[in-house]
Amino acid sequence: MKQIRCITTTLLFSAFISFCFGQNNIGSILAGENIAVTSTKYGKVRGYIDDGIFAFKGIPYAKADRFMPPQPPDSWEETRQCQIFGPQAMQPTAQNWEGQSEFNFGFLFNREPMDEKESFVLNVWSKGINDGKNRPVWVWIHGGGYFAGSANQLPFFDGRPMAEKGDIVVVSINHRLNALGYVDLSFLGDKYSDSVNLGMQDIVAALEWVRDNISNFGGDPNTVTINGQSGGGGKVSTLMAMPSAAGLFKRAIVQSGSTVKLQPQETATAFGKAYAAALGVTSNNTEKLNEFSYEELLEAGSVATRVLNSTEQKSSGQNFRIGYSPTVDGKYVVQNPFGPEPAPFAKDVAMLIGSDLNEFTYFNRNLITKKTLSEVREIIGERFGSENVDKYISLYKKAYPNSTEPHEMLGFDIFFRSGVLKQAAAKNNQGGAPAYTYLFTWKSPVNDGSLGACHGMELPFMFNNIEMARTMTGGTKEAYSLADKISSAWINFVKTGNPNTKNLPKWEPYTSDGGATMKFDNNCKIIYNHDMELIEFLSAFPSTKLF
Repeated sequence: MKQIRCITTTLLFSAFISFCFGQNNIGSILAGENIAVTSTKYGKVRGYIDDGIFAFKGIPYAKADRFMPPQPPDSWEETRQCQIFGPQAMQPTAQNWEGQSEFNFGFLFNREPMDEKESFVLNVWSKGINDGKNRPVWVWIHGGGYFAGSANQLPFFDGRPMAEKGDIVVVSINHRLNALGYVDLSFLGDKYSDSVNLGMQDIVAALEWVRDNISNFGGDPNTVTINGQSGGGGKVSTLMAMPSAAGLFKRAIVQSGSTVKLQPQETATAFGKAYAAALGVTSNNTEKLNEFSYEELLEAGSVATRVLNSTEQKSSGQNFRIGYSPTVDGKYVVQNPFGPEPAPFAKDVAMLIGSDLNEFTYFNRNLITKKTLSEVREIIGERFGSENVDKYISLYKKAYPNSTEPHEMLGFDIFFRSGVLKQAAAKNNQGGAPAYTYLFTWKSPVNDGSLGACHGMELPFMFNNIEMARTMTGGTKEAYSLADKISSAWINFVKTGNPNTKNLPKWEPYTSDGGATMKFDNNCKIIYNHDMELIEFLSAFPSTKLF
């Protein structure tokens, strides 16, 4: 409570300073007992007003016992103060990357407290509350590969800029992760029969909260767009195969996380059994599950992974995550999201799907370090055979004719890009709402361009939040200009299901024959199946040989 009072005092003091000295670039903060108060099904909440935008943080949307499905949160009588972010879900460490690197400098991960019981929270930004308006709602689902992350893991996840620019309601959510969110223990039976895909069940509970409460925050529960990047994109894909999520959203955006198939059920079951065995838990002593520390639960996961990797039960390549990821359980997730086709109840959900040119270059500096053509040819030959070097280079130059540096032939992504094409093609073949695809190729100039157009680089652009991502983007005028274009496309899609804007070339829906893809860069343009031959060529090689 002392911390809450301190935060409130700080906000009021900031508002006072701004008023007295007339700062031009920083808007005022308004906070107080009767400011920014609205109702939810469970009680009243109080946020604050950030330069005209209402902000609410850390609102409870559910509760759950360990390894149990989510339940509605407890109600409260007094107005609940919701002015600071709630804790993130349990994960090995507060989200950060150890050591000094260009990646750490660029992303500036927030270090947050964690809590097993109190992390079922969401955040809301809106231009108006209790005003009877029906603003489209944009729900952000964070990444982290089902293992880590939070709604506040990056500074530029702040929803204020998009709420202001687009007059949309922005929502971001936390949910259970890793051992507590994605281990299948349903084989234990009895009260654990529904202990599967718990992280996904949490997200559905959050969407149900949006349906039941967002009108008081100025939002339209019938016009909801779900959006996720990386693991968040996988979660969005999975939601489209969950009957319990049907009708809770109208549109979907997947960024660098297209998921066609999930972890096979037999693999999830095998992992769950190995996990329980590592803890000494059987259907006769399930009460033991509540006795372990979180660290002991994680260690059991490591043991289970080693067991599966040493047996015939290891993943068959359909999913590179063993255990800690969604699975087709037959009740909550009833099919693979897009393999071979989307679920019938997702037919009318319009989609926006894309990836970044370089993706994980920050894990391999060799891919972005300048090299001579001879050095590049040697590397290509080592991986794909000397007889394929010329073919490789020819297809690359056909796909990226404006590429000028030899090392760029090593740093482009096909893993996520091929997923985009498979997902978009499956969506198109369904004959329902359209899918639009993009490729983000803008490269950051920060730290000698070492990040390139890496995994997550597009995030501050679509959040329209370059100001809070200058270590990542450089804060250049080109970055602000592109952010305006991209965020406008996102806003239009959230509002209409169509990302076209006056500041972009005409953006056609994706078809397998046409292959229209919006290339986001300083010069945005539409490209058509530009890399299909290159992807088909490389798909014949084992994934271990790809960059």
